[in-house]
Amino acid sequence: MAVGKEIRGKIKSVENTKKITKAMEMVAASKMRKAQDRMRQARPYSDKIRVITTNLSQANPEYRSPYMRQVEGSPKAVGFIVVTTDKGLCGGLNTNILRAVTTRMREVQAAGASVQAVAIGNKGLGFLNRIGAKVVSQVVQLGDRPQLEKLIGPVKVMLDAFVAGQLDAVYLCYTKFINTMKQEPMVEPLLPLGAERLRQSDAEQKEHGWDYLYEPDAPSVIDELLTRYIEALVYQAVAENMASEQSARMVAMKAATDNAGNLINELKLIYNKTRQAAITKELSEIVGGAAAIAG
Repeated sequence: MAVGKEIRGKIKSVENTKKITKAMEMVAASKMRKAQDRMRQARPYSDKIRVITTNLSQANPEYRSPYMRQVEGSPKAVGFIVVTTDKGLCGGLNTNILRAVTTRMREVQAAGASVQAVAIGNKGLGFLNRIGAKVVSQVVQLGDRPQLEKLIGPVKVMLDAFVAGQLDAVYLCYTKFINTMKQEPMVEPLLPLGAERLRQSDAEQKEHGWDYLYEPDAPSVIDELLTRYIEALVYQAVAENMASEQSARMVAMKAATDNAGNLINELKLIYNKTRQAAITKELSEIVGGAAAIAG
């Protein structure tokens, strides 16, 4: 019964794995709800800053912020803010966004532009280092709750480079939360800020007027608000990515738990067949021996 003992060992091992994946599924489900709440709570802040900034910009059309600087022709240098997870075991979440980032980087490089990146998340940092990308700043180990103070420093490196003219465009790359079963990789233009970012709905235009008092002056206020708006967009992307991570991990762990259950059933069936065959063999030997003695 050496084979049966080996199968029993495999069943025990898979059962232990099933317990782990089931526990991880339950933890991810709990974290997912909290991550979704944080993601939704972050949206009104960025929306309000966008509305105010748009009103200020329209009230002062003579001033154009450095963040709105448009480059004629093809960009010569492009930055990527790449948001990934710190941990794995979340299905194809990181693979999908890193594949989209790689495709966009190759398109940019094929057009003759240089590329540099900011890595938010350990998986993205490791990937960018492996492909030899120029990583100018990084932040990892964010935990389960995004903290803006940890994001400002790395993001500011990219913003300062754009304002100084060292970059002509910046892309924000993350995984957008659609629902529990669907997360979509996004590679969105972040800078320069264009009309699509600062567009207002008809209701917003009617709700807000354009008469403001500035301290110290309109350009300073607009630039400061735009900086806060860009930081809010990055924070929102990280919050979306964390909600996507927990959803993807919950689904992946559920699939792993189900697969472990199926494998256990298959191993038990094999074990029972093996045991039955061994018993049948023993009975045949006993019957054969008894017949030989009787004969």
